[in-house]
Amino acid sequence: MAALSGVAYVDGAYVPIAEAKISVLDWGFLHSDATYDVVHVWKGRFFRLDEHIDRFLASAARLHLTLPVERDALARILAECTRRSGYEDAYVEMILTRGVSPTFSRDPRDAENRLICFAIPFGWILRPEQRERGLSLAVSDIQRIPPQSVDPRVKNYHWLDFVMGLYEAYERGAATVVLQDASGNITEGPGFNVFIVNGRSIATPDRGVLEGITRRSAIEIAREHGLQVQVRPIPTAALLAADEAFATSTAGGIMPITVVDQAPIAGGQVGDVTRLLIQSYWDKHVDPDWSTSVVDILSA
Repeated sequence: MAALSGVAYVDGAYVPIAEAKISVLDWGFLHSDATYDVVHVWKGRFFRLDEHIDRFLASAARLHLTLPVERDALARILAECTRRSGYEDAYVEMILTRGVSPTFSRDPRDAENRLICFAIPFGWILRPEQRERGLSLAVSDIQRIPPQSVDPRVKNYHWLDFVMGLYEAYERGAATVVLQDASGNITEGPGFNVFIVNGRSIATPDRGVLEGITRRSAIEIAREHGLQVQVRPIPTAALLAADEAFATSTAGGIMPITVVDQAPIAGGQVGDVTRLLIQSYWDKHVDPDWSTSVVDILSA
């Protein structure tokens, strides 16, 4: 298996992805004390870069982390990683860790925050050639970490609930998993939000989830098409009874969900509303109101 290629920005320098390192004493490694965001580049254009940077900065502020560069410099670093990688379609990540305390202090205020960025080939949860088949989900009995403990609106690496849920899904013959909250409502899956469709109305969970940029995009696109959108609790039974269902993620966009707990959704096919939103979502990638050229960022 070939090694993954790409370019990273670490400690002020651009290096091959295989040479990007983090100290074993970094709080990001020791305690998952970090935040991150992922933006994708498609055909040489960042999709909704400003929105991703906005969320990244808000997450950093919520965790009392300080970005060592200005916003415009961050955008240029992401663009330069992409340019050096040579990929027109790329998965681009920005990470801010608590960093290392020079004295190994247990006081997080003593640590020196650290920025890491990288660009690698675009990654898919569901590849385009698999889209007609759709995603097969299992609804796990494992409860999502409650928002009172870890705020899911701050993008984070606290994924053990998801990882254990994935193993449960695999044992049940599903490709991925969605977790519930303590009240039996759907929350989210590992790296994706969930929507249900009934007629011309769509809904997505209002609590216990990351407010994904692709989630936001799906909501805005749906409203452009005159669909009714609700952000509200979704009981698991409502997912199982939906006319259609789909997932949203930077890693794949809008993706049909065709099986939940071994039962077909929309007859196991891609529903008409889902198909409409998928097409509109990818059309937005050439819209200058939704995307920004890598070249333009570097030449500004």
